[in-house]
Amino acid sequence: IRQHSGTFQTRKGDAYFENVSFQELCANPQFIIGGATRTDVCQGELGDCWLLAAIASLTLNPDVLYRVVPKAQSFQKDYAGIFHFQFWQYGEWVDVVVDDRLPTKNGKLLFVHSEESNEFWSALLEKAYAKLNGSYEALAGGSTIEAFEDFTGGISESYELRRAPSNLYQIIQKALRAGSLLGCSIDITTASEIEAITSLKLVKGHAYSVTGAEEVYYRGRPEKLVRLRNPWGDMEWTGAWSDNAPEWNYVDPKQKQALDKQVDDGEFWMAFSDFQRQFTRLEICNLTPDTLTSNEVNKWDLTLFNGQWRRGSTAGGCQNYQATYWTNPQFKIRLDKPDDDHEGSLDEPCCTILVGLMQKNRRRQKKMGEALLSIGYSLYRVKFLENNTDIHVNRAFFARNQPAARSDPYINLREVSSRMKLPRGEYLIVPSTFEPYKNGEFCLRVFSEKQPHVDNKDIDDEFKTLFQKLSGEVRNDIKSDGFNINTCREMISLLDVSFEQFKTLWMKIQKYLAIYKKVDSDYSGTIDSHEMRNALREAGFTLNDQVQHSIVIRYACSKLTIDFDGFVACMIRLETLFSKLFRLLDKNKSEVIQLSLAEVRLVRLKYHLVKLQQWTTVKYIYLKSLF
Repeated sequence: IRQHSGTFQTRKGDAYFENVSFQELCANPQFIIGGATRTDVCQGELGDCWLLAAIASLTLNPDVLYRVVPKAQSFQKDYAGIFHFQFWQYGEWVDVVVDDRLPTKNGKLLFVHSEESNEFWSALLEKAYAKLNGSYEALAGGSTIEAFEDFTGGISESYELRRAPSNLYQIIQKALRAGSLLGCSIDITTASEIEAITSLKLVKGHAYSVTGAEEVYYRGRPEKLVRLRNPWGDMEWTGAWSDNAPEWNYVDPKQKQALDKQVDDGEFWMAFSDFQRQFTRLEICNLTPDTLTSNEVNKWDLTLFNGQWRRGSTAGGCQNYQATYWTNPQFKIRLDKPDDDHEGSLDEPCCTILVGLMQKNRRRQKKMGEALLSIGYSLYRVKFLENNTDIHVNRAFFARNQPAARSDPYINLREVSSRMKLPRGEYLIVPSTFEPYKNGEFCLRVFSEKQPHVDNKDIDDEFKTLFQKLSGEVRNDIKSDGFNINTCREMISLLDVSFEQFKTLWMKIQKYLAIYKKVDSDYSGTIDSHEMRNALREAGFTLNDQVQHSIVIRYACSKLTIDFDGFVACMIRLETLFSKLFRLLDKNKSEVIQLSLAEVRLVRLKYHLVKLQQWTTVKYIYLKSLF
């Protein structure tokens, strides 16, 4: 597990501020003056340099910029006192509308501002993003990648500069040509290093934009340079190749004029070798996940899954927690068509995929004390599913099999992603938090070069004797105070309690008892919420994760254990669903039913897919819930 140290904290200042309209700030307010440029983004008193570095990079790609900041907005024509912006959120674009009032202090904008005192597009964009995430305060501290993805819907890759590939400079150049967004930072080791300034005027724990990469001839040899921008709008690098540095005197005058602007605007050049030594991390957001290490531009396909980790049912933690890891959500893909270049180990045709796991809404929940979870995922090669998408692989599989690929060490970023080449076949993707019992929602994106595929004997006399002998007898092998009134009502709803039907009920209870004892692996007399999945399967019910979570909420206690009473109540409820509703609604005897909202409410269990196996016959019930 690895802790990410990004850019944090706000600058200290007077907490007092007031919201004012643009007319109170200047006589001639403008939305954009002369086009959006990097100098329109200067940081204020909010510690969101990670966001501003992304906004500055956005100005380098007009197509992307005007998707986020729609054109034809102004303070003049058709002005209504509102502005709207668009952001990508977990698979869809959302429109955010804000009014024309901004926080100020002493008559000046408190947060982001432009060098032009009457230009306001960047301040309004910051306000819209704050609204999306719940507050300005929620924007304090973050990773540039997060904003990159919200501006583009792209997927990001991260490079540690001290372990970067030998062709990193070419990767940067290609990314800039493709319009990708790039950011970099210097990691910190202690809180005291936040925004600490080095002797060469670089800021630690602070996000910079990468805005250019050019080669110049210096004293007869090529020199690789990169251009960075500090969103503060000042505080520039003072080492080699900085503004007006002596190195520029040995460069062709035309190149010098084009590159060495000598303006204190927060933007500067530095040698690529110094960049690798001084900075820690480079982040690239691919607008499409075309490989940056190839000269070819490919069209990729996207497969999107949504899921959740729920304490007690689907929050199994990482592989260190073998008892619960298998209960994590599982997603199956089938890679059939290899890459066109057929690159792979041992000349075996392989499929390239880029997998990104993103946790949802954590920034919005920041004010409630919900920090980013440490997350990761593993991929397993599976050969026995045979296109059956309903199988949830059990604990024994993970004990016998190692991942074919996995993400980097678990880390507390909003998204973790990895590019990998895999042989053709079926794979199981298991996303998880590092620790079990952590609640959260996520989306899982799989980009691929080629579209993947996402698919008894008569015992009357014996029973009478047994009933008279055992009725009321206290058992020591299970913890139960007997069936409560609600469980008894469930039983009565299943059948009338005549002697014959009570015999049927009794046999069901005996069957449930045998299952309950079988899955009680620690002989505690209760089963935990993870053992419940095995118990349901033994009883013939294979449930999806959402149904499993609903059952845990309904029948588990605060310690996430389910006693025999609760287990029987659950079984009876599912039996009722099968015996009464299925036969009633399967009018065509097709073994498939579709329920309306009113009918679903009768069932009281909110689930979408239930697979019921009644000993010899497998039947499917599809329930479409609008809850």
